Amino acid sequence: MTTMRSLLLALPLSMALLSGGCSSAGELPVRTLGPGETAYALGSGDKLRITVYGEDKLTGEYMVDSGGSVAFPLVGAIQARGLTASALAERIAGALRQGYLDAPSVSIDVLNYRPYYILGEVSKPGEYPYADSLTIFSAVAKAEGFTYRADERRVFIRHKDEAGETLYRLDGATPVLPGDTIRVLERKF
Repeated sequence: MTTMRSLLLALPLSMALLSGGCSSAGELPVRTLGPGETAYALGSGDKLRITVYGEDKLTGEYMVDSGGSVAFPLVGAIQARGLTASALAERIAGALRQGYLDAPSVSIDVLNYRPYYILGEVSKPGEYPYADSLTIFSAVAKAEGFTYRADERRVFIRHKDEAGETLYRLDGATPVLPGDTIRVLERKF
């Protein structure tokens, strides 16, 4: 009888231990940049300084419009979305070679990047200007830090062209890209 009672008491305890051992917390990924993401891809809202050497009237500041194009003198709208600055410079030079200039030399500097957005449990949620090599901790610092309710271990990031958000484990090197939306969760008490 005591053996049966011991087994009945031990059974729920052993089941709890076994079920706890079978479940996993599910390690969250850390966001890193892949080889294709190291160069900045232009997009709507970027402000560019386009220089055509020896052609002062063509040199100036231009915006990438909502359609992803840059309206450039002589050649019209040139698609910029998704291109690097150097690829756009080559595209503009190619268009200028089509009956306008013999050997145009074009360079492009990004003056203002698309903003990123930070929402949720930060002191000042909102839109912030992107800076080169921005990390999640820098973004949170610009938003004046976490609130006392923030889950400082996990964050959702939605990249501008992605359909949904992805949950990431916070890491000091987690990159933020222009157009990203960061959502800091409330921790569970």
